[in-house]
Amino acid sequence: MSATIKKSAQLRKEILKHLYSGLALSLNELSKLTQKSLPIVTTVVNDLIADGYMISDGLAPSSGGRRASMFLLNPKKERYIISVAVDQMVARMVIYNLTNQIQLPVQVTEIDTYNDVNALQKLVVFIAGNLEKSGLNRDHILGIGIGMPGFVNIEKGINYTIFPTAEGESLRDHLSSRLNLPVFIDNDSSLIGIAELKFGKAKGKQDVMVINLGWGTGLGMIIDGKIFRGHSGFAGEFSHIPLSGNDHLCSCGKRGCLEVETSLLVMARKAKVQVEAGVESSMKRLFLDKSKHDGDHFLAAARSGDPLAISILSEASFHLGKGVATLIHIMNPEKIVLSGRAAIAGKMFMPSIQQAINEFCIPRIAECTDIEISEIGNEAELLGAAHMVMERAESL
Repeated sequence: MSATIKKSAQLRKEILKHLYSGLALSLNELSKLTQKSLPIVTTVVNDLIADGYMISDGLAPSSGGRRASMFLLNPKKERYIISVAVDQMVARMVIYNLTNQIQLPVQVTEIDTYNDVNALQKLVVFIAGNLEKSGLNRDHILGIGIGMPGFVNIEKGINYTIFPTAEGESLRDHLSSRLNLPVFIDNDSSLIGIAELKFGKAKGKQDVMVINLGWGTGLGMIIDGKIFRGHSGFAGEFSHIPLSGNDHLCSCGKRGCLEVETSLLVMARKAKVQVEAGVESSMKRLFLDKSKHDGDHFLAAARSGDPLAISILSEASFHLGKGVATLIHIMNPEKIVLSGRAAIAGKMFMPSIQQAINEFCIPRIAECTDIEISEIGNEAELLGAAHMVMERAESL
């Protein structure tokens, strides 16, 4: 392939990535974003239109001069992204088109990623089965993006925490060979941060901390408008800040971690213990339903005003607020976003978080940071995984 063809292919991918945000862009805007001349961008855009990747979106609003033509990705183009979100308990999968319209509704299966020796094989079967179910042409799949907990090296495709593979084989390469498609993996909280940056509350912002409220408590760090990963790629282990006053052992093997106070698993466990001890709660009935996890029942009870659930959630939120105060002091972010699975109960977290901030945070610093609840919440990790594919796919 000649240098000219390579440059053109690279520019094609760059233009498609910019349009993937969902905004209509003009040729001039694409020229500035890609730092390429207008004639070169015009030529590539015309090729993308001819190939069915882009469509015209009419003319920009008048600003006094000639109105610019605007362009969007074509939702009818048969190119698709498989997006998978794995946590400690379940795996979810969805298939999007180029404009993030769902082609296969969210599929869910239980996978105990930390204790089941067959967890990796179950994940492969789950993804392969749903791809077959979708009926989509494999040649039209751009790739598979997978978010997962643990220490993930995105360049080597290794997860040092879960899903062990044969020595010398990366998890990414193992999955790619089994599924016969390009696979990309990243930490779940980082992907949630990316989703908020590209599609959610952090869009257009430079310095934002995105807290992943889920079975655990994670953090996606956005600094200078980009995900910050740190020297070794493991920045953002928010849940392991030693802020707990109890001596409970954390999943990481240490004691005193914030996670032993704030994770959804811990909250559900506390509720179950008190219900079994005779405390009256709607969760006594909810916990009998084994079709859902106890954590989901806990969230449902909290949202319906169950006093026991609200009490436990308020206590956890106060500890979370202490962690938030620490972030505010260290990072001085413009915004903190509460995202992830438990964001649906975000408004109930806010009073206790604010109480902790009032108690532990210097007012002059705290007043510079807004705290908001995600609007994409439980879909954030899936959207982040899809964006990862768009960023890295070679077959655009």
